[in-house]
Amino acid sequence: MLLRKQGIRHLDGFCSVYNFSKRFSSSPNGTSSGVDGKVGSSVGGVNRDNSGKVEGVRQVVDGVCQVLEGGPWGPALENALSALDEKPQPELVIGVLRRLKDVGQAINYFRWCEKQTDQAHCPEVYNSLLLVMARSRNFKSLDQVLEEMSIAGIGPSNNACIELVSSCVRSQKLREAFDLLQTMRKFKFRPAFSAYTTLIGALSTIPESDLMLKLFHQMQELGYEVTVHLFTTLIRVFAKEGRVDAALSLLDEMKSNSCNADIVLYNVCIDCFGKVGKVDMAWKFFHEMRMNGLMPDDVTYTSMIGVLCKAEKLNEAVELFEEMDANRKVPCVYAYNTMIMGYGSVGKFDEAYSLFERQKKKGSIPSVIAYNCVLTCLGKKGRSEEALRVFNEMKTDAAPNISTYNILVDMLCRAGNVEAALRVQDDMKEAGLYPNVMTANIMIDRLCKAQKLDEACSIFEGMDHKVFMPDAVTFCSLIDGLGRRGRVNDAYRLYEKMLDSDQIPTAIAYTSLIRNFFKCGRKEDGHKIYKEMVRRGCSPDLMLLNTYMDCVFKAGETEKGRSVFEEIKARGFIPDVRSYSILIHGLVKAGFANETYKLFHAMKEQGCELDTRAYNAIIDGFCKCGKVNKAYQLLEEMKSKGQQPTVVTYGSVIDGLAKIDRLDEAYMLFEEAKSKGIELNVVVYTSLVDGFGKVGRIDEAYLIMEELMQKGLSPNVYTYNCLLDALVKAGEIDEAIVSFQSMKNMNCTPNCYTYNILINGLCRVRKFNKAFVYWQEMKKQGIDPNAVTYATMISGLANAGNIRDATGLFERFKASGGIPDSVCYNAMIEGLSSGDKAMEAYALFEETRLKGCTINTKTCVVLLDALHKAECLEQAAIVGAVLRETAKSQHSSRSW
Repeated sequence: MLLRKQGIRHLDGFCSVYNFSKRFSSSPNGTSSGVDGKVGSSVGGVNRDNSGKVEGVRQVVDGVCQVLEGGPWGPALENALSALDEKPQPELVIGVLRRLKDVGQAINYFRWCEKQTDQAHCPEVYNSLLLVMARSRNFKSLDQVLEEMSIAGIGPSNNACIELVSSCVRSQKLREAFDLLQTMRKFKFRPAFSAYTTLIGALSTIPESDLMLKLFHQMQELGYEVTVHLFTTLIRVFAKEGRVDAALSLLDEMKSNSCNADIVLYNVCIDCFGKVGKVDMAWKFFHEMRMNGLMPDDVTYTSMIGVLCKAEKLNEAVELFEEMDANRKVPCVYAYNTMIMGYGSVGKFDEAYSLFERQKKKGSIPSVIAYNCVLTCLGKKGRSEEALRVFNEMKTDAAPNISTYNILVDMLCRAGNVEAALRVQDDMKEAGLYPNVMTANIMIDRLCKAQKLDEACSIFEGMDHKVFMPDAVTFCSLIDGLGRRGRVNDAYRLYEKMLDSDQIPTAIAYTSLIRNFFKCGRKEDGHKIYKEMVRRGCSPDLMLLNTYMDCVFKAGETEKGRSVFEEIKARGFIPDVRSYSILIHGLVKAGFANETYKLFHAMKEQGCELDTRAYNAIIDGFCKCGKVNKAYQLLEEMKSKGQQPTVVTYGSVIDGLAKIDRLDEAYMLFEEAKSKGIELNVVVYTSLVDGFGKVGRIDEAYLIMEELMQKGLSPNVYTYNCLLDALVKAGEIDEAIVSFQSMKNMNCTPNCYTYNILINGLCRVRKFNKAFVYWQEMKKQGIDPNAVTYATMISGLANAGNIRDATGLFERFKASGGIPDSVCYNAMIEGLSSGDKAMEAYALFEETRLKGCTINTKTCVVLLDALHKAECLEQAAIVGAVLRETAKSQHSSRSW
């Protein structure tokens, strides 16, 4: 380049040309003009005699621009330019560049002029080229141009620098603006002060705190005086991001630079530090500003009150508010708004309403924000009539906005007053406001929760798609509402409609569909929904995966549940406390309680904070696998950490203790739960009835049963079965029959196990006729006897010597597809042996061995004696051999 070869030549009179060119400008319509249409006198001595020269230059500029706009760059265009002016002067080049919009043409013309004059361009020409780049936002050649300027010792003007940065800011290309300033610094240029402040201000809105800080430090390196306003901008961003240390460091730096904090900075610090939870620091700034002689203004008080309300330090907020209000003749509307919202946020609705009324009495008209907050409070208290009265008053003070109407619609829908909600919608239209998608979403969601699905569907169908379209929230609310009420087919059709309307279903919609399909017993459809979600590219979130895993476990698909848990980790999620709770609960229910400890240890290693649900799942798992002491420890840990045990927690530990005969401890926990006001359910009472009954403490079992009924609870079939079993084992068969009758009187339907208990008890006391009566009653009730029932009756008849009936029942049982167990076979062999039917008993003995059932020693002895009596010596020898083998195995097992 010429520039690199010879530098810049200072031609005679060039300074005057430069000064002249600074006044030369281009008007918006494309024509060039001087100040007030004339060329002013220059410092270098150029006077009004130059006006003729200016007019000539203007004409040439117009001609050059017409040529450049006439076609692409090439020899023909260069010849046309040469015809106009063979050696263009700087003022001409500047005028042309100021008119051009295309960077490519500007650079081509710039290079052509350089070649024609055989001279380097002056600084003003280079800056004009930079302005073309700024206007077109095309910086491809910027590095090259800046490098040339650097070699020539020319720097970008302040105006060019500011325009380059402002151009990027206007087009939201802030990173490009940052890189542009770094390029200037690379070539040792000094970007303009305003270029830095403009970009820092723009970056504060994103925010990009690290880039802002780098620019700030560059300004200091360049010797620019940084102001309090600049410090305030940076501190606000760092504090909002929660980077407290960086914000405090900037404050210290500001003080070390002898910059005095103004009220704006203090207000920013109070607001931003308070919003990230640093309430003590916000208080510190509040008191510090007073110590420095600055009086808190309305913004200071309102910000501090808002911070305290957000931190639920309401007493301090009220004290500060009262201090402010007492020192003012006219109430501060913003402070009242903040305080009313503060009361509302912590549920103190009456106080919020009282402050609202106080504001009105002081002659201050509440804003729409205050009215909306009060209406929300009244709605949450269920005072809809009063809310409507306040709404009517509001119309004279403040114009209701869309939020106001949405609050009323929400409140009325929650109250089930759909007609009134629709009337509010009509009022909304009369006021010139039209329901938006949020209004429709509120109505649909509240109606679904109130189980008024037809009304919700009606609103959905009646939505005016010209005004607004249903969004993802609309579809999700209705899909969930329909699914929860079992209308899963309607929910799926709505999902298809969502796809047709180009709405992308979210994880929330898929979660609802999966959960409700599983809930309706359609697990295959639930799996299909999950696969479809994956196929459509929707990434499941942790909540969806947890829900899916829970559904899979509840559907009895234990291995699939395990695989979903592994999928959670494979997708990059860290299983949370709910994930582990679902996994442990599902495995315990499936009979894998022994895995509880391993999973509990994994939770602890991961640092999971156990909630009530997690404690319940783990405690239940420990109790089910026999680690009752560990469960007891967890119960105590739960209480020490402030987690309140529920009926499920106590129920699991009480049941665990009762099953290992630690009944006194179980009863103590039972009394502890009652003393804490926990409503115990039938399951807990049944655990104690079962526990006391199994160890023969019948009186205590009866007392628990009586207390259960006194509490207004109804014993279930399992409760009665536990009591009947205890009575039968204690030999109280008559009492058991009385309890059985009481059970029927309580409309508690006996099941197969109930009849099995009674039949077994009656057979034990040899009341076979009575047992047979219950056998017949059982069949009349439509309850089919199971293997236990048959075994009980057969054993009873056989032991009583009623071989004919026992054999008939035994054959009938096998003919019906029943598979006799060891108890049944042993009873039949003993009965046949005692009834002098040794060979029949022996045949059954061989069948028992063939089936792999265990033959008792007593049975072998009885059969052996019968065979000897019948002189069946060969068969007796075989039975004797089996008896000896049985004795040896029993002896070895005892020795081991």
